[in-house]
Amino acid sequence: MQYRPFGRLDFRVSALGFGAMRLPQKNGEIDEAEATRMLHYAIDHGVNYVDTAYPYHGGKSEVFLGRALKGGYREKVKIATKLPSWLVKTAADFDRYLDEQLQRLDLEYVDFYLLHSLNKGSWAKLRDLDVFGWAEKAMAAGRFRYLGFSFHDDYETFKEIVDAYDWPMCQIQYNYMDVENQAGMKGLEYAANRGLAVVVMEPLLGGKLVAPPPSVQAIWDEAPQKRTPAAWALAWLWHQPEVSVVLSGMSTMAQVEENVALAASSRVGMLTPEELALYDRVRAAYRELVVIPCTNCRYCLPCPQGVDIPANFNAYNEGIMYDKPEAARGQYRWWQQAYEVQKTMEQDIRGAQCAGCGACEAKCPQGIPISKWMPVIHAVLGEGKPFVKSV
Repeated sequence: MQYRPFGRLDFRVSALGFGAMRLPQKNGEIDEAEATRMLHYAIDHGVNYVDTAYPYHGGKSEVFLGRALKGGYREKVKIATKLPSWLVKTAADFDRYLDEQLQRLDLEYVDFYLLHSLNKGSWAKLRDLDVFGWAEKAMAAGRFRYLGFSFHDDYETFKEIVDAYDWPMCQIQYNYMDVENQAGMKGLEYAANRGLAVVVMEPLLGGKLVAPPPSVQAIWDEAPQKRTPAAWALAWLWHQPEVSVVLSGMSTMAQVEENVALAASSRVGMLTPEELALYDRVRAAYRELVVIPCTNCRYCLPCPQGVDIPANFNAYNEGIMYDKPEAARGQYRWWQQAYEVQKTMEQDIRGAQCAGCGACEAKCPQGIPISKWMPVIHAVLGEGKPFVKSV
């Protein structure tokens, strides 16, 4: 296993981290025997960072880890879990959730406690509830060692959060297709330059980069050095010195074995200039598959009905680009659940809410017929109808 600096902390982290969000299942529950075998294999081969969170596997991921890390494995790893930011209503919830999580994990402390999935709204809420004052007391009491955050929003919000506290680490979604999305490469470099360790999640974009379409695969096939699509995606991340550890949510032992082997041969600067040029071509080839020419300029917003027009376009485009229709439909269903059930979103942002008023169309530099696309997007992503490439 290769090890990398973890920001300014006195800790060398394995290039690969074990993400406990996509564990193998049997009859709808975590297959604990197989998941334990996978986790132990990873740790026995040098993985020393394990990531979980309050909601993973319906709350069972933390419980599983508490059992699986017995027998000396706890002492071999750093454990990160996360405060469910969207469930916090009052400052008293900080202790309530941490107490519950430590009980689930059967631990007296965790190494890293992250504010989960920060965005503009949740960040402002936790800040105003004085999460930093609470965290300092919790760390002084030995309940966790370091405070961090995971993030899903734009670069400006990311920069504001980084600047607000002396964070030792953060976690971002990042891969060769997300160079300009969310925190992006600018956020990675900004955080690393301030001494933060940067933990990368979604290195394979939720599996979307594993089985590329023929036009993309043909580009990878040109390289003298042969790699699987997953290996290309991971190499791009490990090439960058700002990346501390790459999390992989592995579901099979074969994935663990492959990723451990890849991490063992990883290094900063592992790609040649010619190989780096392939990523630009691959990125362009994926984007040529885009059906709706949205550039995410966001001039169309705000929508009077609350629809996040670019987000709907992006989900639809990705369903076609990556040939992952069910992933796109899952994203659409999650928006509905986040609004109606989890109450983590203030409004329903789905295309279903479009009233066809056309106010957005006059503002769209690309001339997209938005009011025609929105009912189509709802029919495809919300009702399961076939994808179409024009309206």
